[in-house]
Amino acid sequence: MAESVSMNERADALERKMSDELDVLISKSALFNMADGKLGASNMGSGSGGKYQLMDDDPRLPKMPAKPTLLDYFTYRASGINHMLQSATHALKAGMPEKTILACLLHDIANAIFIKSDHGYWGAQLIEPYVDEEVAWAVRAHQALRFFPDESAGYAYPEMYVKHFGRDYQPDDYIKEAYKRARDHKWYMTARMITVHDIYSFDPNAVVSWEPFADIVGHNFKQPKEGLGFDNSPVAHMWRTIRRPTKYL
Repeated sequence: MAESVSMNERADALERKMSDELDVLISKSALFNMADGKLGASNMGSGSGGKYQLMDDDPRLPKMPAKPTLLDYFTYRASGINHMLQSATHALKAGMPEKTILACLLHDIANAIFIKSDHGYWGAQLIEPYVDEEVAWAVRAHQALRFFPDESAGYAYPEMYVKHFGRDYQPDDYIKEAYKRARDHKWYMTARMITVHDIYSFDPNAVVSWEPFADIVGHNFKQPKEGLGFDNSPVAHMWRTIRRPTKYL
């Protein structure tokens, strides 16, 4: 326990040092801190030493265009997109419809740029105003479907999940209920195809690119002319938060 506390103290000291080297004060949200086992926001005090709280771009992150596109968010805010590109490439080679390919391309967008817990739900919410209803539904439903095999569709329970969660793991009840609802839905197979193409898409050495999907995104993703985050959609604030995650207010 003492070692754990010591490590936390060292991490806090390093963060303070990094903050001291910036011209602005960087605050952390309550959600950010909970990932470290801490409650509440931090660094929320008033400016001192001639420094003010950050109300603009975080200087530690790549600067984004004034009217950011989906590709801009992938380029300047995402990590782990190779997996999504692999999934979409697998679906493309299998001759899947464009909506299914787009769903595979975006299925883990919340993992890549926002939040991991319940990522299917968050990802669907992020893209809902800009894609066909079927695509958003499929991204949301894959959150539950991935825990349940469907041999008729070519999906077995991933061995990776056994390694991650243990052989006796059981999904939460809300996931089981979501699976039951999805199983009888008219778009079940679209969501199921996300899981099918997902399991083949974890090769760290695979060479993939955005280029094969540029037209599919152009046809099926309604990019707002004002830029994602500035179009007054119900989720614009989520995109703005991703753009400026450490903005004080």
